[in-house]
Amino acid sequence: MRLSGKTIGILIESDFYENEIFYYDFRFAEEGATVRFLSRMWGNSEITFEGHELKAPFRCHESFENMSDEDLAQFDAIIVPSGMVSDRLRYTESVEELPPACTFLKRAFENEHILKGIICHGLWLCAPITEVIRGRNLVCHNNLHGDAIAYGARYVNEDVVVDGDLVTGRTGKHCHLFARQIIEILGNASPSAKAERLLAAAR
Repeated sequence: MRLSGKTIGILIESDFYENEIFYYDFRFAEEGATVRFLSRMWGNSEITFEGHELKAPFRCHESFENMSDEDLAQFDAIIVPSGMVSDRLRYTESVEELPPACTFLKRAFENEHILKGIICHGLWLCAPITEVIRGRNLVCHNNLHGDAIAYGARYVNEDVVVDGDLVTGRTGKHCHLFARQIIEILGNASPSAKAERLLAAAR
């Protein structure tokens, strides 16, 4: 199994695209990875979110809030999925403060040894933190083409785009191609990658 010992974090909220989320849950595990779904828990021990198309339930019991740098460094990849997940997660009680999910994603970008995956409308989560993708090559949903340019990114008209530690996908229906690329990158990562992440977190 190519991803044995790897850990992949996937952000989740209501109005997720069921086909994509269920695919990740099974496909990454099939390669031996530990898959952990993360969200803003609002003080709850667990929340059951509802999918967009089929209203399918998905239970989450792990928060990204207040995660230490050492715990974050345990992840080999962090994925922002398609659908309305990112729009819901970018809510903030005060416009003077970054949404917790944006703060978490920004911290992930600060560790170049963590692979970041953003697909389709997941790009919305970067709106308050455009510096993390400014000047980066990426693709997103066609509806967000103008957003990507406004964020200062370099839009590339391909289904999946890799730019260093950033992998982006066009739409949720391209999740199989997106996941394949993530598996390819993580599967070829050096055995010392985790040690490098932990060292970066400790600095």
